[in-house]
Amino acid sequence: MALAPLAYVLWQRFLRFDPSDPIWPNRDRFVLSAGHASMLLYSMLFLAGVKAVDPDYEVVGEPAVGLGDIKQFRQLDSKCPGHPEYRWTSGVETTTGPLGQGIATSVGMAVASQWQAAHFNRPAAELFDFDVYAIAGDGCLMEGVSSEAASFAGHQKLHNLCWVYDNNHITIDGHTSLTYDDDVQARFEGYHWNVTRVEDANDLELIARGFENFRAETERPTLIIVDSHIGWGSPHKQDTAEVHGEPLGEEEVRETKKFYGWPEDAEFLVPEGVVEHFAEGIGKRGAELRGEWEKLFESYRSEEPEAGGQLDAMQRRELPDGWDADIPSFEADEKGLATRKASNKVENAVAANVPWLLPGAADLTGSNSVGLEGAEAFEPDTRSGRQFHYGIREHESAAISNGLSLSKLRPLWSTYLTFSDYARPAIRLSALMELPVIHLFTHDSIGLGEDGPTHQPVEQIASLRAVPGLDVIRPCDANEVAEAWRATMDRHHQPVALVLTRQDVPILDRGKYASAEGLRRGGYVLADAREGAGPDGGDPEVILIATGSEVALAVEAHEQLVADGIRCRVVSLPCWELFDRQDDDYRESVLPKAVTARVSIEEASTMGWDRWVGPDGVVVGMNTFGSSAPLKDLQDKFGFTPDKIAEAARGLVKRAPPVASS
Repeated sequence: MALAPLAYVLWQRFLRFDPSDPIWPNRDRFVLSAGHASMLLYSMLFLAGVKAVDPDYEVVGEPAVGLGDIKQFRQLDSKCPGHPEYRWTSGVETTTGPLGQGIATSVGMAVASQWQAAHFNRPAAELFDFDVYAIAGDGCLMEGVSSEAASFAGHQKLHNLCWVYDNNHITIDGHTSLTYDDDVQARFEGYHWNVTRVEDANDLELIARGFENFRAETERPTLIIVDSHIGWGSPHKQDTAEVHGEPLGEEEVRETKKFYGWPEDAEFLVPEGVVEHFAEGIGKRGAELRGEWEKLFESYRSEEPEAGGQLDAMQRRELPDGWDADIPSFEADEKGLATRKASNKVENAVAANVPWLLPGAADLTGSNSVGLEGAEAFEPDTRSGRQFHYGIREHESAAISNGLSLSKLRPLWSTYLTFSDYARPAIRLSALMELPVIHLFTHDSIGLGEDGPTHQPVEQIASLRAVPGLDVIRPCDANEVAEAWRATMDRHHQPVALVLTRQDVPILDRGKYASAEGLRRGGYVLADAREGAGPDGGDPEVILIATGSEVALAVEAHEQLVADGIRCRVVSLPCWELFDRQDDDYRESVLPKAVTARVSIEEASTMGWDRWVGPDGVVVGMNTFGSSAPLKDLQDKFGFTPDKIAEAARGLVKRAPPVASS
């Protein structure tokens, strides 16, 4: 309630937003980063008459939020959940729950506006110039990601970004003086922001002056500090439920209505003329602005058909025809190529056909191999640059990528796999929001060697696999990398974690072994039991299952076993999630239940592998952290050699019940 006057001024007088078309591409974005105050946003969506949008991005006639939804606040199936949820409630620009995520994501939206302006705008057709407004609370500014976000935004001079800091001095534990006495103004001036202050959250003209100050700024992002009050009683005895989004109790509601001169017994009262007032304000202004934009875009389409077609495709998350035509294939090579380097070759081929693919790195562009050939960096003087340098800010790298994706661009950000932990909250939100963000991680195992256990990931792959809706793909060689990119790009609503090697791995002979196209199904038979198993062939006696660089070790072990007359199958299982989505018959054809002698090989945590090897199988993996040593020494120490894998398989075959030959 404390920020209701501010929301009123922003929506009625400044926000360029059409309630009848809440996905109009050049709309201003409004982000409620302090998501526990969600009813503020739901009230605005209801009063402004925002329409719902279906999953196919077609506006439908019903309200995004009805009075019935508000009455069912925080209840099952209401469009008014406890925190704003993207893809659940139209008009919600991003999911905000974990504090700091909203403002961090808003930076990506502001970047998207400026990149699209540089890429698409023409002298007679300025299609993109939208502003981004985000409301943050004390908790948002306490979270470390706010520092990353503000630092990046200040460096990039994102003058179209406005954060409103609700300076109410309250968190769940009580007054902020318990833990927090930052000089916020000095902090943001240090980030090279324009800082202004509104000392009374109820003064509409002061609030308007703050937004006018923002609009006049052309070099810096703006922070508006708004002094407000929340709750009742002693600063250390605030009502935590009220502070964190729970509805007020009956007595508090009655006292509040009495204070405002409202009918004390009225419930969900919307006085006559209020809805019409909003329709004459934001409704009328937004419809006019959107109508003018659509006329401009129609003429743009005829004069710039290629760019217009790109915009149409982007809005529906579609890809240009022939986007994958130039993806290379790779000849067999025993020495091979690091999968990160193979990925870079594929990335460049895809980027040539998908101009809105925007790669970046958290200070590891060369080391992650995500550089675009000949691309300029995105900087204040080169807004059309496609190469993003995020600095050592993993959390903000992922959050910016979410903001870019919410603006219908196709972002890729990267770091070492072990540092995915720093970005995990934003990775989780990309899955929760069903955004096709590409999270690219290299240096994927103890195979990176001498940098030691701080840099050698162990638990990270299992941790990422635990995220619902996130496909984790760990290709075994360059040709699987090419297929991983096809599987990654060809999706509308799902993020991917690409997990790649630092070291060279053999490029398998696909004339001898199965096609890498099997990756598109998550797992496939790479080398079958019949190969070298004798004239009668037969179903496998043992199955070796591996991902990534360990597939080459499994293939070497397989050759030893078949030379000994053991019917062995190698299964490459680069993406558990994709394999899970195949039908039962296909999964049975790859991993027949009758074959209980199974060995899994992955230089990572053993967690989860029991489901693939079963109770009688052997899991070759990591149950400790790694060590600082050359790759070969590490593999020998931890059991990742063809000899040790073959030894484990032989032991299983001896103990396992016989498998009938076919």
